[in-house]
Amino acid sequence: MKKNFIYSGLIAVVVTLLTINAYQYFQSNDTETVRIEHINVTPGKQAVLTLDDAGKVIPLDFTKTADKVLEAVVHIKSTQTFNSRGGANPHAYQELPDPFKEFFRDRGQENDMFEFFRGGTPQRRDAGPQLRVGTGSGVILNKKGYIVTNNHVVANADDLEVTLHDNRVYKATVVGTDPATDLALIQIKANDLPTIPLVNSDDIKVGEWVLAVGNPMGLNSTVTAGIVSAKGRNINILKEKFAVESFIQTDAAINPGNSGGALVNLEGGLVGINSAIASPTGSFSGYGFAVPANIVNKVVEDLLAYGSVQRGVLGVMIRSVDGNFAKEKDLSLNNGAYVDSLMENSAAAKAGIQKGDIIINVDNAEVKTSSELQALIAQHSPGDKVDVKVNRNGQEKVFSVTLNNREGGQTLMKKEHKEVLAALGANFEDIDSATAKKLDISGGVKVKDLYAGKLRKHTNMRPGFIITKVDGQVVKSVDDLVRILKNKKGGVLLEGVYEDIPGDYFYAFGMGV
Repeated sequence: MKKNFIYSGLIAVVVTLLTINAYQYFQSNDTETVRIEHINVTPGKQAVLTLDDAGKVIPLDFTKTADKVLEAVVHIKSTQTFNSRGGANPHAYQELPDPFKEFFRDRGQENDMFEFFRGGTPQRRDAGPQLRVGTGSGVILNKKGYIVTNNHVVANADDLEVTLHDNRVYKATVVGTDPATDLALIQIKANDLPTIPLVNSDDIKVGEWVLAVGNPMGLNSTVTAGIVSAKGRNINILKEKFAVESFIQTDAAINPGNSGGALVNLEGGLVGINSAIASPTGSFSGYGFAVPANIVNKVVEDLLAYGSVQRGVLGVMIRSVDGNFAKEKDLSLNNGAYVDSLMENSAAAKAGIQKGDIIINVDNAEVKTSSELQALIAQHSPGDKVDVKVNRNGQEKVFSVTLNNREGGQTLMKKEHKEVLAALGANFEDIDSATAKKLDISGGVKVKDLYAGKLRKHTNMRPGFIITKVDGQVVKSVDDLVRILKNKKGGVLLEGVYEDIPGDYFYAFGMGV
C-alpha cells in the first residue's frame, strides 16, 4: 500500500515536469503569442445607438456636433475698476456685485444651492484703483459679431474682452441687457464669423441628448454631454420684479465660467444659454439650468430693434397648482397656473379673467406650471393678442387677451431710443407717483442697471440713481431723457437723487465724444 502511494507521487511529478517543459518549448517557438493590435475605429463606437427623426437607428456620435459649434462659442473677460474707498460715492463699493460670493441663498436654508456661475479672480492692489475680473462664455448668433451671453457676465463691467475659438481677441460693446431673463447682447467688430442657429426650444423633449459648450474654470472650449432633465424650472434666482424663469434643466456638466455658453442638440442647434447651477459647493453636482432658445430669440430681436426688451404682460399674480394646493383650495385640477390676484390695469382682467381662475392653455400650448405660463407670455410683445384658456369652477373658458406693457399700456418703446440708451450704458424706467411723492419730486427716471458705457466710464453713478434734470431741463420720463440727449454734442450734466441717500447728486460726462 505504501509502495503504491510512492509510485503515484512519482508519476504525478514526472507528468508535471513534462507539461512545464512542453509549454516552454512551444512558447519559445511561437513569436505571435504577445501582440499589440492597432485598429482605425474604436470597437465600442457602434455600441451606443439612438433614433433620428425618422425613427431610424443610428450611432450616437458627439464629434460632428462639437465640430459644428465649438468655433461659435467665445470666452468673455469682464473687468470692473473701482476705488476701494468708494470714490465720491461712499456706497459705490458696497453696491458692486461680488462674483466670488454666492449670488443666491435659498430662503430658509443654511447651505447655498442655486447660483450663477461666473469664474474669475480678484486683482487687488494696496492703494488706488482695484480690478475685479470675471470670466464667462458667449454664443455668436450673427456673422457681424453679435454675441448673446448672460447679463450677470457683463453687468457693471468697464471693459469687455472677447476671445474667439481661434484665439483672436476683440473688445466688445454692450448692445443691451435684460436682467429679467439674465440675458445680454454684445457686439465685436468682426465679419464672417461662425454662428449657431436657434431651434424651437418648445420642441425639446425631456431625455433628449444635449451638449454644453463653454469655458469653465479657465478651460477654454470645453464640451460636455448629458440629457434634458426637465423643462420649465423656476429656481427663484432672479431678483427682478418681472423676472422670467422657465429654465431647461440638464445634467451635462457645467461649472463657473460656463455662464453664457451654449446648450445645443445633436444637430448643432442652440437649445438654450447656460445660466445657473444647483450646487451646495459652487461646482457641478448634477444639475444645470439654461434659458430656453425661444426666450433668447425674443430678447435678442428686441435688443437689436429697440435696445431694450418689449415684453407683454398679463397683469396677474400667479402660482403653480399642485396636489396640496388643490386640496387646500378644493380645486378639481392638480396642475396649471392659479390666478392669485390681478394687478392694476390688468390685461387679463380687462379680457374677463378673474381671481381664482386656473390658466391651463395659451394659444393651444398646455400650461402645467406658473413658469411655463411665464415663458409662453414672455415670447410676446405689448399689443399682441393671445388666447388664454382657464378652468373656472370646473368649467373651461377661453379669453382673447391683448397684452400690456409693464406700465399698463400697449405701446412699444420708440426705436430711436436705442442709440441714446446704448451709448449711456444703462437700463432706465419711469418712477411711479408713489416714489415721486415720497422723495418730494415731480417725477424722474431711475437708472435700473449699468453696463459698459458713458455713465460707468465717466462717472461713479450707481444703480438706483433717479434723474430729475438734464442740463437744467426737467425729466419725468425716458422719452424726456432721450429727447434732450438725442443729437447732443459736448458736455452733459445730470441732476438727481437716491432713494436711500440724502441730498442731491450731480454727474457730468460728454456725449458725441
